[in-house]
Amino acid sequence: MIKLSERLQSIADEINQGETMADIGTDHGLLPIYLYKTGKCPKVILTDISKPSLEKAVEDTKTYHSEGDYDFRLGSGIEVLEKSEVDAVAIAGMGGILMTEILGKDIEKTYSFKKLILQPRSHVGRLRYWLLKNGFSVVNEKLVREGKYIWEILTVIPNEKCFDRRTEEDDIEFEYPFTLLKYDSPLLEEYLNQRLAKEKEKLELKKMSKIQDFKVIRTQKHRIEYLDYLLKEFYEGKQNEGK
Repeated sequence: MIKLSERLQSIADEINQGETMADIGTDHGLLPIYLYKTGKCPKVILTDISKPSLEKAVEDTKTYHSEGDYDFRLGSGIEVLEKSEVDAVAIAGMGGILMTEILGKDIEKTYSFKKLILQPRSHVGRLRYWLLKNGFSVVNEKLVREGKYIWEILTVIPNEKCFDRRTEEDDIEFEYPFTLLKYDSPLLEEYLNQRLAKEKEKLELKKMSKIQDFKVIRTQKHRIEYLDYLLKEFYEGKQNEGK
């Protein structure tokens, strides 16, 4: 039996019984193999732009589930999928900006899938901004530990309602949205404190620069104040739960 990492298991848990799925950039293929072998997904598609990676996934299917009927496709992003071909598309372990490029290359095709499960390794704020600007809703968000890192997992559906407030893609509210408090992950306090410490480190480095940009420093101070506010709301919420 395959035992997934906590990160991959959290992604698997976002897929419902009977849904079909495609794993973009599948690499070793463990996520779709697990979903197919356990009977959760009647159909899985394993895709990768790298031939060696896809060959690795082929070998893993032989190791873990040699009798399975797996669909392997070599190519970039969702280009190898047809519209509405699967219910769920998983993209994990890539940068958030790369994810926006993959999803935006054929937006109509992206709209045709019922859900996206996205686990970015960087630029999660840019990814959230793009999703909201292009008519997707984040319906669930998880924090999951892998090694020394805490990663975000976004479950997203198309809703045809675009975000139209005048904001910038680098605004901190997209990196750390207020909805994190709503989903209330057990890792949230640690996650916010980690990010706050990093933002404070960045501020000190900016202050030590020989050429100081006061607009940049002011923006950095705002980021710290925003995270302080989120943590305050988090702690107040916990206190109210205890009453």
